[in-house]
Amino acid sequence: MKKTALLTAAAALAGSTVLAQQVPDNLEKLSNFQSTGTTEFTYVEQGGDYAEGIKRNLERIKLPDGFKISLYAVVPDARHMAVGPQGIVTFVGTRKDKVWSVTDRNKDRVADEVKDFAPSLQFSIPNGPCVSDDGFLYIAEQNRVLVFPAAEFFYESPDVAAFNVVKKGDLIPVEEESFNHTARVCKIGPDGKIYISLGQPFNVPAPEKLDLYAKEGIGGIIRINQDGTGREVFTRGIRNSVGHDFHPVSGELWFTDNQVDGMGDDIPPGELNRQTAMGQNFGFPWYGGGSVRTNEYKDQEPPADAVMPVTEMTAHAADLGMSFYTGSQFPDKYRNAIFSAQHGSWNRTEPVGARIMVTYTGEGSDPDDFRTEVFADGWIDENGEYLGRPVDVAQLRDGSILVSDDLAGALYRISYEPAQ
Repeated sequence: MKKTALLTAAAALAGSTVLAQQVPDNLEKLSNFQSTGTTEFTYVEQGGDYAEGIKRNLERIKLPDGFKISLYAVVPDARHMAVGPQGIVTFVGTRKDKVWSVTDRNKDRVADEVKDFAPSLQFSIPNGPCVSDDGFLYIAEQNRVLVFPAAEFFYESPDVAAFNVVKKGDLIPVEEESFNHTARVCKIGPDGKIYISLGQPFNVPAPEKLDLYAKEGIGGIIRINQDGTGREVFTRGIRNSVGHDFHPVSGELWFTDNQVDGMGDDIPPGELNRQTAMGQNFGFPWYGGGSVRTNEYKDQEPPADAVMPVTEMTAHAADLGMSFYTGSQFPDKYRNAIFSAQHGSWNRTEPVGARIMVTYTGEGSDPDDFRTEVFADGWIDENGEYLGRPVDVAQLRDGSILVSDDLAGALYRISYEPAQ
């Protein structure tokens, strides 16, 4: 098998663009278990000066006592992650045309190999991988959802078993496709259904868009059966959620939401939301974040049943991926807590965010138990320059967590060792 080894993350990025122009959409062949003739992987070099530079930046990260952070893998454009149930592969999406497979073969808690997953397919903004307990990998793209049965087995080959769950052009109406707010996220719920966030493409949408968006679930979260049937709009009234997960005890859906730009440095707040029933409305576009009204809809009556966030986050910190902690490595107080990534502000006069937050949820039922604090910080230096931009959080089988960073192009591992 011919192999292409790219020596730096930057070279991998350039290579992915060229490869995408050469690869046809081979889905029909792969769905029939036919070979496509693809023989070439893109490999990402894991050592060298680039990796050493990331490690030096990690020396600045502040964590609670007993925790440490280390470089797990160099992964260009690393966005949302799905850890395979066998613990063999971590699948990493991007906002470009690559999905990466990350493997720690010798289990020293550092990745040995990073290569593109299913290189015989042409992806389009495959930001959102998620995986079922029985090993079915789902990838939510800009306007398609694919499934890869036994992905941890087939990933070693350029050709993988792959099927449509939602055909290209059927996730949202084609005329609503946008370059903005199209980083989909998916998770498998306690009911076995796939939950997919559909960010709406505007800062604040025009009134004439609202009926269509409500019908399609744009500006919401939809759920479907794993075979693509039974589509329902589960969550309404959100702007652009790029992170959700289910409480391990209550089974309730929690999600982050990015709020309206252009209203100033300090308003509106970002949101962490908790959904207790299907169809709840979280207030957008009448509310721009928390209880702050948008200028565009300030003269209109908001929905009477609009649900306010559980926690208001720092304005414009860009809260993205989140994950409930169910491991046993961390101290007991972190059990069932949410670790969430703040990507960092893009339009604030002084940057904020670029850190990992932790929200304590107790048993998930009493709002008085909920509180949020900074867990990992330091990706903005003294000059206000970003050294990294965290995107997502995922848990490894040993109870440590991974953090993805699409600026540095890396996965970090945060682990805990109690004082002796």
